[in-house]
Amino acid sequence: MTYDYVIVGAGSAGCVLADRLSANPAHRVLLLEAGGRDWHPFIHMPAGLGKLFALRDINWDYSTEPEPALQQRRLWWPRGHVLGGSSSINAMCYARGVAADYDEWAAATGDPRWAWPSVLEVFRRGEDNARGADAWHGVGGPLTVSDLRHHNVLSQAFIDAAAAFGIARNDDFNGATQEGVGYYQVTQRDGLRCSAATAYLKPALARANLHVRTRARTTRVLLDGTRAVGVEYRRGGRLQRVEAGQVLLCGGAVNSPQLLMLSGIGPADHLREHGLAVAIDARGVGANLQDHLDICTLVQSTRDVTYDKVSDVAVMLEFLFRRSGIGTSNIAEAGGFVRTRHAADARCDLQFHFVPALLDDHGRNKLPGSGYTLHTCFLRPRSRGSIRLRSADPSAKAQIHANYLGDAEGFDLKMMVEGARLAREIFAQAPFAPYRGAEIFPGAAAQSDAELVDFVRRKAETIYHPVGTCRMGRDDAAVLDGELRVRGVDALRVVDASVMPTLIGGNTNAPTMMIAERAAQLLLAG
Repeated sequence: MTYDYVIVGAGSAGCVLADRLSANPAHRVLLLEAGGRDWHPFIHMPAGLGKLFALRDINWDYSTEPEPALQQRRLWWPRGHVLGGSSSINAMCYARGVAADYDEWAAATGDPRWAWPSVLEVFRRGEDNARGADAWHGVGGPLTVSDLRHHNVLSQAFIDAAAAFGIARNDDFNGATQEGVGYYQVTQRDGLRCSAATAYLKPALARANLHVRTRARTTRVLLDGTRAVGVEYRRGGRLQRVEAGQVLLCGGAVNSPQLLMLSGIGPADHLREHGLAVAIDARGVGANLQDHLDICTLVQSTRDVTYDKVSDVAVMLEFLFRRSGIGTSNIAEAGGFVRTRHAADARCDLQFHFVPALLDDHGRNKLPGSGYTLHTCFLRPRSRGSIRLRSADPSAKAQIHANYLGDAEGFDLKMMVEGARLAREIFAQAPFAPYRGAEIFPGAAAQSDAELVDFVRRKAETIYHPVGTCRMGRDDAAVLDGELRVRGVDALRVVDASVMPTLIGGNTNAPTMMIAERAAQLLLAG
């Protein structure tokens, strides 16, 4: 069959595109998703996110290659492999970054439509904020953004402790200023997760012109010369082809560059190493990988108020019958943004996510007792990594060379140590006195810079924000132009977090949906 649009990947961006492009009944739209449907109840119960990582069927279950600056550890990268993509498994924190982040994109692309005034209107158009509309927020859009229904007492203690340390309180990280500490607004509707699939895709499923195929792994883009004319995908053991007027890749920072390379679009020497014919020599494909590296400070609690030992049955019953309680929590309830003395400009350079539970190795390592955790990530990393093919086999996972802490100046490492020290200072404040037990990580023995450096190298992990591997720009190494078109190829666009030239200062899910909203506008404008 022939479609006007084939969208590869039903994640945060793909669901947005499927909705917006199929709204015109004259457009035939096909959405291909390698994973399955978002049927699992833990997807929709917000606190269920703590159980999701163990469900390999909805997780790509990636790991990096051995990281040289992190004691050759392979860091785990969970990414959504299900309708909604990572918006179906994330912590639902709604954060946009700040104006200067997008002004950088506009400068990189030479396109003012990526500058903050224009981008803000796209954010507002897609949002349905429970607090109502104002200069910063919108109502009536598909994506519900709301305040949490449940807060743990320790989350309030974190906010109070940070304020006692001198950090301002802030009840809206997406308002007039980002800096400060408070509760995150979340992508939830009526106490349930509001993923991209819930917000955008499900209302569109009844349209006769939208076809969705799950368990469909795209293997390559079909090219006729330098024009994309469709895709090849495998489903149910059968290799199938479909033709399209436009091919839109929405696989994310790992899968989109991998698919381009499998299709002959990428660094020529690398493609030839794997026996692939070179259609377009595009050295930027897979390069420019950026991610927020995160370090966790863990402290034992002297009171039984954490989420470590709650009754799963009691939580589930309260959630099912009252749509309230712990089940509605995103677990990372509170957090914030700070600007340290090392900041290069007026933007914040560290972000916090506070968790009223012990969280080690993404929650996979269950520690005895109970306690609380403060995630601290450096928002402006200078290190750059890459995505490379492992083989020409489309089913083989790509190689992820994150290159964490790989900047020549060692600035990223310096900021990770700064973050660990700042977390300690917050936990030392009076509001935590009724709960404070022994420090688990870094541990009381780690006091010097050298000891904290060792702690970072042993324990730092991703906070799940990989971007940049198909970046847009106007230089020769840019993969895309400012309209997200693959350079040198007609009728082929990339629409996901991989297009970001630089990381924004915050969580990347909301910006990814904004990118897709902008892409839909570009496509529909012709």
